[in-house]
Amino acid sequence: MTATAVRVDNRDLAAAFGELTPTQLKVLEGVNSGLLNKQIAFDLGIAEATVKAHMTALMRKLNVHNRTQAAIAAQALGLGPRHMSA
Repeated sequence: MTATAVRVDNRDLAAAFGELTPTQLKVLEGVNSGLLNKQIAFDLGIAEATVKAHMTALMRKLNVHNRTQAAIAAQALGLGPRHMSA
């Protein structure tokens, strides 16, 4: 893959991140921090099923197939792992 292709892919990825809702971004931060759906749900005050729905939507938007790929995509754009609890 050439350097130009990487830039295009990152630009496409950046556009996809721009389509994520604020809650989807918070769920992605939790995944990127290694939290389980149950832990993310507790931290955000939502049901675990809602976290799963957000994961499905954000994985579709980012064109990834699993949590690991979603976390790698997040890291590629500088979204680092964070502790979600305030």
